[in-house]
Amino acid sequence: MTRLLRVDASIRTTGSVSRAVADSAVEAWRAVHPDAEVLHRDLAASPLPAETWARALTASHAPEEGRTSEQRDALVLVATLASELLGADALVLASPLYNFGVSQHTKAWIDLLVADPRLGPGSTALQEKPALLVVAQGGGYREGTPRHGWDHSTGYLERILRDNFGMHLRTVVADLTLAGVNPAMAHLADAAEQSLSAAHEDATRHGRSLGIAA
Repeated sequence: MTRLLRVDASIRTTGSVSRAVADSAVEAWRAVHPDAEVLHRDLAASPLPAETWARALTASHAPEEGRTSEQRDALVLVATLASELLGADALVLASPLYNFGVSQHTKAWIDLLVADPRLGPGSTALQEKPALLVVAQGGGYREGTPRHGWDHSTGYLERILRDNFGMHLRTVVADLTLAGVNPAMAHLADAAEQSLSAAHEDATRHGRSLGIAA
């Protein structure tokens, strides 16, 4: 069965821009594959334990008979996460920009994926697998803006998914999302609405192409 893995990292379960834009992509993907399965991992609703990465790494260098129960559990979780991605035909990752950097939930997920030998250095297991990265930014970080270069998340995620894992990646960005709640950004409301509309359109278009690629 064709399968899409959807991963969300927004700490907001309602009113989340990244989740809403990801919805557009998933709906478009379902239109191409109406009988397909969507596996959803919500990293914010069910955070990955922070200590798992260290336990998995130490376990990988310890003889099996010498591993603690915590180390064994860590390796099981690592294998589960990697198998979810390896078993999917396409990926939609929705990850907001938090404090100019990567969501801690997303970073924990990536660290555990890389800890699996199937996705470690030199792996080609995900080569050319289609992926869509959905990014929501409260401010504006595009070239020419005062805070251009302050987004330390999007480039990193693109590097991991495209250059490290070798996935066929597309990125959709909705910015200025705080224009409706921050009085200092009120003058950017129209630009924010345009950015959001364009993000939904791009997500829908890319969602369809993910379906074709899968």
